[in-house]
Amino acid sequence: MGNNSFTILPMSQRFYLEPGKVYTGKITVVNPVDATSDFAYKASISPYGVVGGDYTADLTTNYNRSIITNWIKILEPTGKVPPNGSKDIEFTITVPENAPSGGQYATIAVSSDSDQKSGDGVAVQSVFEMASIIYANVAGETVRSGEIIKNNVPGFSTMTPIMVGAVIENGGNIHEDATFIIKISDVFSGKVILPTEEDNGQYNEIIMPETTKQVTRNISNLPAIGVVKVSQTIYYNGKVSTVEKNVLICPIWFMVLMILTLASIVTAIVVTVKKHRKKKYYL
Repeated sequence: MGNNSFTILPMSQRFYLEPGKVYTGKITVVNPVDATSDFAYKASISPYGVVGGDYTADLTTNYNRSIITNWIKILEPTGKVPPNGSKDIEFTITVPENAPSGGQYATIAVSSDSDQKSGDGVAVQSVFEMASIIYANVAGETVRSGEIIKNNVPGFSTMTPIMVGAVIENGGNIHEDATFIIKISDVFSGKVILPTEEDNGQYNEIIMPETTKQVTRNISNLPAIGVVKVSQTIYYNGKVSTVEKNVLICPIWFMVLMILTLASIVTAIVVTVKKHRKKKYYL
């Protein structure tokens, strides 16, 4: 049996929808170059939502911001992709005249289809699923309301990578982008650690409507021991928040070593003082 792994592109896409109109889109299924047989797929539509501050994906609950699942039609929901080949799965979005304004969210999920035969005549038993998220904004009354609740840079860390974070609230009816810019330099040498040629220190997070998201990011390529200046700036909903701190990076083993060294020095001083006092007493 051939290799059944695959990829889909893009992992997400955005639409601006007007009531009464029809839109087209597509995702691409790629069967990898090392595959030895056709990839038999099936595509399906699911609602998309998030649960909790960590944004655990919810692909089963239908709610008022996932009724777009009723508007999407996949033109070829099953098919096969040859080895080292790709296939476009096209879909349409038919927006009703009475579509509610604001955000609408769904996924188009692709998985191996155990009901089909692969190119070598063997039924695919394993099921591996990937989903492309659809972020849609339906024209009409748009409510934008959001806050940067927390912008967190630690002052101390016992290990690397260090973690910066934020808490972002969206009280509106449409998803919003929060932009994060992180800058890091060595306090003593002034050497710039971030941005680099490979990483400009900037990334975006999508904040879903009527949710609060806890954002965390690990920062690597830092000295194991030292002091670095870390700055995190957040741009969101017309607001800007910047926090800058000198972060002490001190591993536990180094702290233990320093404590033992200090204890040894104190002990040596105490012993020396006692010996000096004893010698003075006998004189």
